[in-house]
Amino acid sequence: MSKGVRRAGAGHGAAAAVQLLVTLSFLPSVVETQVTGVLDDCLCDIDSIDNFNTYKIFPKIKKLQERDYFRYYKVNLKRPCPFWAEDGHCSIKDCHVEPCPESKIPVGIKAGHSNKYLKMANNTKELEDCEQANKLGAINSTLSNQSKEAFIDWARYDDSRDHFCELDDERSPAAQYVDLLLNPERYTGYKGTSAWRVWNSIYEENCFNPCTKPPGGSLCLEKRVFYKLISGLHASINLHLCANYLLEETWGKPSWGPNIKEFKRRFDPVETKGEGPRRLKNLYFLYLIELRALSKVAPYFERSIVDLYTGNVEEDADTKALLLNIFQDTKSFPMHFDEKSMFAGDKKGAKSLKEEFRLHFKNISRIMDCVGCDKCRLWGKLQTQGLGTALKILFSEKEIQKLPENSPSKGFQLTRQEIVALLNAFGRLSTSITELQNFKVLLQNRR
Repeated sequence: MSKGVRRAGAGHGAAAAVQLLVTLSFLPSVVETQVTGVLDDCLCDIDSIDNFNTYKIFPKIKKLQERDYFRYYKVNLKRPCPFWAEDGHCSIKDCHVEPCPESKIPVGIKAGHSNKYLKMANNTKELEDCEQANKLGAINSTLSNQSKEAFIDWARYDDSRDHFCELDDERSPAAQYVDLLLNPERYTGYKGTSAWRVWNSIYEENCFNPCTKPPGGSLCLEKRVFYKLISGLHASINLHLCANYLLEETWGKPSWGPNIKEFKRRFDPVETKGEGPRRLKNLYFLYLIELRALSKVAPYFERSIVDLYTGNVEEDADTKALLLNIFQDTKSFPMHFDEKSMFAGDKKGAKSLKEEFRLHFKNISRIMDCVGCDKCRLWGKLQTQGLGTALKILFSEKEIQKLPENSPSKGFQLTRQEIVALLNAFGRLSTSITELQNFKVLLQNRR
């Protein structure tokens, strides 16, 4: 065992519990193995996570994703790969992403950056005049001049230092709105050298891989966390592909569903030489990280100034009420990951390590532009941005605590893109854990 890494007690810590669950699911005769890692600090058991997700989070997050504010995501799928010439291709037509016609986008969403918090006056002329809204016409007229000036200052503020992702230029002619409900994440046939190169580049060049740790030493907490986050994201994406696999296509009508053989190929302990259970453990770790971020960002959305505006006043109120209800659930979870242990060393060293952490993740978000399948690229970019937003939240606790109630703040802000990515990315993780339970039942039924 590497120096400085503690063993998790039997039955203690999410990592130990996940290892137990996954091992028993595949090989009932295998005895529980000890698991090392940062999840010891959570003191959470897998049954609590599963029950919490199944009965509290999953039904609500699924409903939230169907709301207009969260179903439309603006993305540029034509940005060139900055690292190599793209050579991938999809083997089936489902790789294609169907953009949403402008006429279908709620007018409040089309209005752009200016309305990501504030209601436009309920006025037909303003609702139709999106160009005027882009010029801050969406600012609530009840705001003081000082608040308006603060909002304009914020709009000009370059907060790129806080971003963990390479952001798309939403004003680019190549950026288009996509209806996420009409372009679900599922198996597209994208595989081979191109897909391998993307993930290999992520792990080997950007991920502080434990297999490449310094001679005679062990990776620090932050770097282990980084690796687990990316591994968990990879596992979640693979679970979606296994659960929504093209089973057959007859007379032009495709049939999608769970593929047990594909699931075992990606996660079975024997077929993956022991890596499968570790990947699933990291999925749970990632779930806890993003869950923690949601609980931390709740005060931001609880302010009256924040409005999830689409133009439909009644639906917007219901959407915010549902979101706040989800936040209450996330805050009620008793066994959160403690992010305060990260970057807690000397001030200079912690700052340097955090910046390294941020730049590595930002580079990963750029690699997503190298994915050769449009639908895979769409969901890869969204989930990467969602995770990046979660990290931004976790390392902005002081700024969130200082947010003014009735005016914008330059200290911490979220764009609509970040909000949509954050909740949809967590929704994908919630779905992954649900799908994992479904595969467990399918495997048990086959015995």
